[in-house]
Amino acid sequence: MKKIQTLLIGSAFAAIATTSAFAQTAQPVDGGAQMSAQVQGQPGQPGVTPPSQNLVAPAPTDPLVQKRNANAAANAEYSASKKASKQELKATSQQAKAQYKEEVRNAKINRKADKDAAKAELNAAEPATPKDTGLQH
Repeated sequence: MKKIQTLLIGSAFAAIATTSAFAQTAQPVDGGAQMSAQVQGQPGQPGVTPPSQNLVAPAPTDPLVQKRNANAAANAEYSASKKASKQELKATSQQAKAQYKEEVRNAKINRKADKDAAKAELNAAEPATPKDTGLQH
């Protein structure tokens, strides 16, 4: 009795699997037969090529496949967005670094100019006498 029951359950699973496999495959449209009939119906026109067909797979009806495709599209969009923001951040930081270097360069130039001006003013205010008077402590 146990063997018969397992045999029936196994055959039921096999039947369900085959019917679901057939249900998931797309039924071919008889477009190829119509196309060949059109080409054969025009024998007097040599060099006429049939219009090209764009073969597009039908959208899967399996929700797991749809979810996988949606996840793949979302991941691709996220990756592209992340790359774009990373490049934008890099460009912004390079621009800020260049601006900082320019400010430092200008500050050094201004500091040197101020130093030279103060030195010239100090030299102009002092008499041209030697600094060492020869006195020792």
